[in-house]
Amino acid sequence: MSLTLEPSTTQPATPSATRARIAALLALPLPELMFQAQSVHRQHFDPTEVQISTLLSIKTGGCPEDCGYCPQSAGFDAGVPASKLMELEPVLEAAKRARDAGAQRFCMGAAWRSPKDHDLDRVAAMVAGVKALGMETCVTLGMLRPDQAERLKTAGLDYYNHNLDTSPEFYGRIITTRVYQDRLDTLAAVRDAGINVCCGGIIGMGEDLNDRAGLLAALADLDPYPESVPINALVAVKGTALGETAPIDPIEFVRTIAAARIAMPKSYVRLSAGREQLSDEAQALCFLAGANSIFYGDTLLTTSNPAVARDNALFAKLGMNRQA
Repeated sequence: MSLTLEPSTTQPATPSATRARIAALLALPLPELMFQAQSVHRQHFDPTEVQISTLLSIKTGGCPEDCGYCPQSAGFDAGVPASKLMELEPVLEAAKRARDAGAQRFCMGAAWRSPKDHDLDRVAAMVAGVKALGMETCVTLGMLRPDQAERLKTAGLDYYNHNLDTSPEFYGRIITTRVYQDRLDTLAAVRDAGINVCCGGIIGMGEDLNDRAGLLAALADLDPYPESVPINALVAVKGTALGETAPIDPIEFVRTIAAARIAMPKSYVRLSAGREQLSDEAQALCFLAGANSIFYGDTLLTTSNPAVARDNALFAKLGMNRQA
C-alpha cells in the first residue's frame, strides 16, 4: 500500500484533498508509514544529521493571550512571574554559550500578543548581534505588521516562528483572544518580507486524528510550506487550562512526525516541547520518521528540556551527528 501527497510540481491540492491524504497517511500501518517517511527524508537530507537550535526567553510571562496550554498567559496562575525584556548583553552571552555548545540557530521568544515598536528596535539589535556571532537567527514575538516584519528582515533575521497550533476547527477550543486568520496574516507578512517561516503545532491537546491532519494540511498548503516545522507534544502545566491533560501516546506522536515529513519533504521537522517526556526509544523512532532538528539546552522558554548530556549520549548511541 502506498499513499503519498502529490508532487509539488502538480496543481496544488485543495485543503480538503490535502487533509484527506494526510489523514490516510496517519491511518497507515506504522511500518508502511515509517518506510514512506524515511524514503522521503533520504531524498532531501542526510538521515544521520540533526540540526541544533537553542531557545531563550527574552521576555517571560504576562501575556494577554489565553492560549490554554501556555503558562505565560496572564490569565493563568502557573507560577510564571512576568519579566521585562532582557538587555542586549545577557542575550549575546547566552548566544555565545549556545554557539560554543554546538547550536547553529539561536531562537529568542517574547511573551507578547504583538511587539511595540520601541521593543522591536531592541529585539532588532539582538538579532543583529546574534547574526554577528555567525549563527542563524529566529524570533517569536506574537503577531506582526508588515512594516515590523520588514524591520526584522533589515536587522538580519533568518526565521520567524509563529505556530498555527492546531487545526482551524479545533483552534477555538484552545484560544479565544485571536483567530486563525490572525496567525495566517502574520505568516504572510513574514513571508512577504523575505524571512523564512518556522511554523508548526502542538499535539496532544485533546484533538483527534482529523484535527492532526487538519493542522498538517494547513501547514502544507501554505505557499510555500514552512522551511522549519516544530512539532510539540503538549507539556501539561498545572494552573493552565490544559494542565490535567493526559500525555499523548508516543506512537501517535511518531505518526504525526512521519506525516509531517511526507507532507513537507524539504522542511526541517523539529522535535520541540515535550521531548523530555519521550524515551530514547521514542525519540529514535521520531528520527527514523524524519525528524531532523531539536532544541538543545535544559530549558524551552519556561518548560524543561532534556539535558545536553542526555542528548549527546543519545546521539552517540544512535550514531547520529549535529549538522555542521
